[in-house]
Amino acid sequence: MEYKNIEVKIEKGIATITINRPKALNALNTETLEELENVLEVLQNDDGVKVIVITGAGEKAFVAGADISEMKDMSVFEAKKFAELGQKVFRKIELVKKPVIAAVNGYALGGGCELALACDIRIASRNAKFGQPEVGLGIIPGFGGTQRLPRIVGVSKAKELIYTGDMIDAEEALRIGLISKVVEQDKLLEEAYGIAKKIMSKGLVAVSLAKEAINKSLEVDIDSGMEYEANAFAMCFGTQDQKEGMAAFLEKRAPKFEGR
Repeated sequence: MEYKNIEVKIEKGIATITINRPKALNALNTETLEELENVLEVLQNDDGVKVIVITGAGEKAFVAGADISEMKDMSVFEAKKFAELGQKVFRKIELVKKPVIAAVNGYALGGGCELALACDIRIASRNAKFGQPEVGLGIIPGFGGTQRLPRIVGVSKAKELIYTGDMIDAEEALRIGLISKVVEQDKLLEEAYGIAKKIMSKGLVAVSLAKEAINKSLEVDIDSGMEYEANAFAMCFGTQDQKEGMAAFLEKRAPKFEGR
């Protein structure tokens, strides 16, 4: 797969997407978003890919935001189309049936923070910085930040971060639940791949159904969510993975899942 603004590597079931615009601190422009949308479609349909890892090129930035040079002179109509594109791509990350891990290796600001928020699991290097600084530019987050950040860190903290535009470090991001782990930068991808391999050792149909059920819980009342969970739980019993997993448990051996 050849792209101008991203790099894609697939190895042993793990697809790594690297946002590769280091001179622009990996800022997201329209072309980069379109490439992300395309590669997500490809990876979704690739049965050899089990887990997706997203990171940024270089040591400074994961993604420093949306490309301000592109946004500066947008009309109201153009800005709406740009926001809708970013929202569509990040929603695709959220809904892809495979787990997505954000390996945040530096600045994750604006659209970069929103990209990380769309991923299932977020881990960060110690030098990472997070923030939604849009109000300092006279705009608001437009790629889902006002919707996902409150769901992840709570309404009050999300409003504080968005209203002030404050930037926080990795330790503070960990403290408020924005990320789940902080590691040294040279260990970041190793840690991400370790999590990916652990996930891949489980029943991947169940992992996919768990992702759907958790996502649904954020969108519906608890009774509707429970009904969805019960249906997803029941669907597991129509899989070979469930038969193998429970047989292996009773036989006191390691399961050999096939993802079906």
